Amino acid sequence: MSDKSKIEWTDATWNPVRGCTKISPGCAYCYAEKFAERFRGVPGSHFEQGFDLRLVPEKLGEPLRFAQPKRIFVNSMSDLFHVGVSDNYIEQVTQVMAASPWHTYQVLTKRSERMRDLLLGRLRFAAGLAHIWWGVSVEDRRFGLPRVDHLRESGAAMKFLSVEPLLEYLGTVEFAGLDWVIIGGESGPGARPMPAEWARPIRDHCVQRGVPFFFKQWGGVRKHTTGRVIDGRTWDQFPVRPSVAVPPLAQRRELMTQLSLQST
Repeated sequence: MSDKSKIEWTDATWNPVRGCTKISPGCAYCYAEKFAERFRGVPGSHFEQGFDLRLVPEKLGEPLRFAQPKRIFVNSMSDLFHVGVSDNYIEQVTQVMAASPWHTYQVLTKRSERMRDLLLGRLRFAAGLAHIWWGVSVEDRRFGLPRVDHLRESGAAMKFLSVEPLLEYLGTVEFAGLDWVIIGGESGPGARPMPAEWARPIRDHCVQRGVPFFFKQWGGVRKHTTGRVIDGRTWDQFPVRPSVAVPPLAQRRELMTQLSLQST
């Protein structure tokens, strides 16, 4: 886990799963794959196996060790709902999230049908929790927009969209009933451009519907030069976070024991 993430919309990242496989155009220049593959074959590295999918159960207890509340992006280096991750393991990850409401968890997936089905089934115990935000990636109309429907059908109390990388004009999309929308252009080598004409309608619709809006970046090969300003201002809106007192360390260690997690 990194407790000082450089991702603008989160505080920390937690990766009880590492590695993934591509399923749609938004995956073409995956930042996580590029990072992981740099360390393939490096003995002792977290990514000695590159971007091959693997479970990391020794990381399950990490959020319980943080004494301060954080926004935690779950599986920034993978997808919790990948077909290679068992229902049992997904439930274990979710139990940790449910048991630590002093944090806010941001779960983002492209496997929206599986997320929907589990939230309506085995994960129903967590679907209504205000501190777990369930989100889907939306990069285009063909692959991205159906995920929005799956998210609406999931019964999740907190629903968000990560419209990144935005690869085309999405047309008319109804955001009523959603709790947060993030937009970002693709960054790094090979980055596909995001014209302002694609981003503005989404921002305007969020404003009209009262949906918190976060503009992450314009992107590009050198994203620091294009910045985060859209029409003269930055947008850093978030849903209201629940405030829950952090239990003392002894209580958090006891919680790890109850969940059968490793304690350090």
